[in-house]
Amino acid sequence: MSVATDTFAGFVDHLTEALASTGSDDAAIAPGPEWAARLGFSRFHFDRMIRSVAGEPPTAFRRRILLERAAYRMITTTAPLIDIAVEAGYGSHEAFTRAFAKAYGVPPASWRRKPGHIQIEAPSDVHFHPPGSLRLPARDEVTAMELMTKMVEHHIWLTGEMIRLAERLSEEQLDEPIEVSVDDDRQTIRSLLSRLVGQMGMWNAAMASRDYDWSVEEHESLSSLRQRLAAEGPTYLAHVRDVVDSARLDDTFVDALCEPAEVFTYGGMIAHVLTFAAHRRTLVVLAFGKHGVDELGWGDPMLWVAEPA
Repeated sequence: MSVATDTFAGFVDHLTEALASTGSDDAAIAPGPEWAARLGFSRFHFDRMIRSVAGEPPTAFRRRILLERAAYRMITTTAPLIDIAVEAGYGSHEAFTRAFAKAYGVPPASWRRKPGHIQIEAPSDVHFHPPGSLRLPARDEVTAMELMTKMVEHHIWLTGEMIRLAERLSEEQLDEPIEVSVDDDRQTIRSLLSRLVGQMGMWNAAMASRDYDWSVEEHESLSSLRQRLAAEGPTYLAHVRDVVDSARLDDTFVDALCEPAEVFTYGGMIAHVLTFAAHRRTLVVLAFGKHGVDELGWGDPMLWVAEPA
């Protein structure tokens, strides 16, 4: 990266820290000479570099971020507008109203009654990210295929974590029925975990044109689940990576296990696994929560997908 780009990244980092730690102390987040000195530049050179990367000078950048934060506060708190104005660095309600109306097209009071998009258009595409940080645009583009692979990786990891946490439960808790009023199938934590692993094993078998032994899912032990996942998870992921890397999601294969045999696309098979696995995983984490095991939360893949490879 260039010196200007590095400096802009440092400026954003410092502003993010200030936003998170100062609350309404606007003076602490004003990019003055001390900011430039902290990053090793004169005020003139600092301003010029930030403008060259961000498309706006640091004072305008900071003012826009504070307005976006003010808009967020309006729809997530009941704080008086004058308090929000002071937090955004304005000494009067009138000055805040003028600046806000110029940026959003309507006065703050009107916007609060009928809010719109929080982010203000900006050349850098850097915006306030609730609750108190800034979000830089991604430097590397993630393709749809890479996203699909990450979701499968998350699914296999989360299934393993569920099996690990299931060891904290008694046999009675593992076999306690999970009531779903619109589903006639009897589900338990044990049966759902077996099907999560078995679903991958079933498709591995189909793609290898071999039979799948359904009997293994009958009251399966946690030890068996661990062993099967250790074999089926990497095999399934290898299939996914292969078809993704070679752009063969639309290629077809014959599932001879069906009667009669059916033809599926690899992309359809992966989408099928992820869709039904998400339902089963959600039932498992909800059942875990009932028994006081809540460290997986909802098992949401959002943070996993956001992590760099």
